[in-house]
Amino acid sequence: MSGRKKIRRAAPTPRAISPALLAAALRAQSEGVFIADRRLGLKGLKILFANDSFCAITGRAASALLGRFHGELHDEPPDVRDLRAWLRKARPGQSLAGEGFLRRADGTTIGVAWSYDALCDDRGRVTHVVATYRDQTEKRRLQEALVHAQRLDAVGRLAGGVAHDFNNLLSVINGYCEMLAAHVTANPQALREVAEIHAAGRKAAALTQQLLAFSRRQPFDARVLNLNDLVRDNGEILARLLGETGKIEFVLAPDLANVRTDAAQFQQVLLNLVLNARDALREKGRVTIATANQEIRGGLHRRAMDTPPGHYVMFSVSDNGTGMDAETQKHLFEPFFTTKPQGKGTGLGLALVYGVVQQSSGFITVKSALLVGSTFEILLPVTRAPVDLAPPVVPPLPATRGTETVLLAEADEVLRKMVAGILTADGYRVFAEKSVAAAVHQARTLQRKPQILIAGFSGEDGRKARQLQAQEPALCVLRTGCQDDDTPLDWVAPERQAALVKPYALSELLKSVRRLLDA
Repeated sequence: MSGRKKIRRAAPTPRAISPALLAAALRAQSEGVFIADRRLGLKGLKILFANDSFCAITGRAASALLGRFHGELHDEPPDVRDLRAWLRKARPGQSLAGEGFLRRADGTTIGVAWSYDALCDDRGRVTHVVATYRDQTEKRRLQEALVHAQRLDAVGRLAGGVAHDFNNLLSVINGYCEMLAAHVTANPQALREVAEIHAAGRKAAALTQQLLAFSRRQPFDARVLNLNDLVRDNGEILARLLGETGKIEFVLAPDLANVRTDAAQFQQVLLNLVLNARDALREKGRVTIATANQEIRGGLHRRAMDTPPGHYVMFSVSDNGTGMDAETQKHLFEPFFTTKPQGKGTGLGLALVYGVVQQSSGFITVKSALLVGSTFEILLPVTRAPVDLAPPVVPPLPATRGTETVLLAEADEVLRKMVAGILTADGYRVFAEKSVAAAVHQARTLQRKPQILIAGFSGEDGRKARQLQAQEPALCVLRTGCQDDDTPLDWVAPERQAALVKPYALSELLKSVRRLLDA
């Protein structure tokens, strides 16, 4: 046994793969593949073989592709010179890559990326070219989504930068309206005029909240309302908006169901759509505002992007103006996209419309054709609840009659003066300054111990407020700011803190101050 030699078996030689199997493997590829002759024509490479995926990408049968030049499929002619230069030096493993668009059999275009590889004979000479095409639709969709998100972020930055000063001004306007209302109760005409100013101030505040709602998706003041009432209430101003440009028509369903949305923000939707329609009108222009009850049945809901089945209120604004092409419609609701001349539009109007509809759990679509006109259609879910009653036009100021010492830190001089004035008139001892540090210094100079601090909490003011509360544990804190931040301060007892978002009503301020002090 020991003298027996071990016999080594030779490694099995690989079996040759049949041409039929190779062809089947090419056909099974998920990416589009075609094989072409190396000789170049004016329109590119002549296709000798195309797999099923390439047929699907181009929308053509294999029989319709064989013998054609690949340049005929491209939306723009391929650069034959680059292909010829590459072929002269091509070696296996050295690809020529590119991106562009293919025109499908139905006339539509599709974004693709491609790479060309050379097939060489035993002498290293190029005999054929293998082309691989990849559908870039999903990649481009993700890129467009990223651009859209970046634009949304830009809107958020814009809203955040503007909201602070704008809300301060609106707080002053609305606050003085409340103060004036208390002095002119005996004069009905003056009270009505103050109420009109206050109503305009509230609408402006709602517009600011619309910007914030679009960029930050903050909750908005959703109420049950009937869109017919909203259209009728604004009918006169809509007619004035059109002026001599064209006629406005109303086609309102007599039994229209109720919806739940923010009345002030949806008013902006109405105005924006009518203004856009007016700007698109030509001679003998016409704008039609229509409402209707609409049911979408389950059988119509075939795709994920379709409107879900259910009962809706349809609201539409149509015009017979210049219309829009397909490319414009694709970007229509993107922030900062506008077709108006420079300085004539911000590109925010339709983006805000889209945001309000989304927050109302609704859907918006647009149909348009050049020289025919456009129709914007909004669907809002029906609610069976009755219409909410409108709040008082100017809420009366409560008489809290406090005597405590208040520290007020407010950078806006006009707003600071107004808030300090109403608190002083109510009996409080107020020390009002631009910053928390200055207010604390003034109070200590007069040897007054503060019971409540009213301030925003950003930067140095936040640090000074925390130091003050450590020295005065019983101090109450009322935060004021432009952003709705419900996160409580961890250095103040919950019962000793509250928050108000600008623009706030003076009645809310007085009630919050009294509630904290009584606690």
